[in-house]
Amino acid sequence: NRTATPAQVSSALTTAATPNVVGNPGSGSPNRLLYVGGGTTDPDPDPGPPPGGRFENTDDYQIWDFLTAESPVTVSGVAGNAPATLQVPVGIVHTYIGDLQIQLIAPDGTAYTLKSYGTGGSSDNINTTYTVNASSEAANGTWKLRVSDNAWWDIGRIDSWALQF
Repeated sequence: NRTATPAQVSSALTTAATPNVVGNPGSGSPNRLLYVGGGTTDPDPDPGPPPGGRFENTDDYQIWDFLTAESPVTVSGVAGNAPATLQVPVGIVHTYIGDLQIQLIAPDGTAYTLKSYGTGGSSDNINTTYTVNASSEAANGTWKLRVSDNAWWDIGRIDSWALQF
């Protein structure tokens, strides 16, 4: 539950734990065994893809000095609007990421700024997931990742990006 507070997480873990089963718990221990799920015999179960669908573009798009690059992703088969917590994993190879502005462009042309110019300073490369409230947007259609470079000397590429509904 991504919206839970730390206190809510603590309460949920404590409530779900089994009390008084830890052998020799030691003084000060809450003597609770953490509940971790449905009893699978697989020591490393693969939960599979997250619900809602993932749409990705792994083609490289060059980011040139003082220009803008756009990489499209077409979403289809998703009912209704995009979620309020649309996940946008982004992989960009570029030195001095402070030169870059990154925007998610919705199918209707609305721009959502994920990263502004100047943030990140002289760091290299971006490998992060942004969260966007895109709940006013129809999910289906062509979305774009728009990356603009506002300085000389550092070029790069959009390596990959995705939308996780």
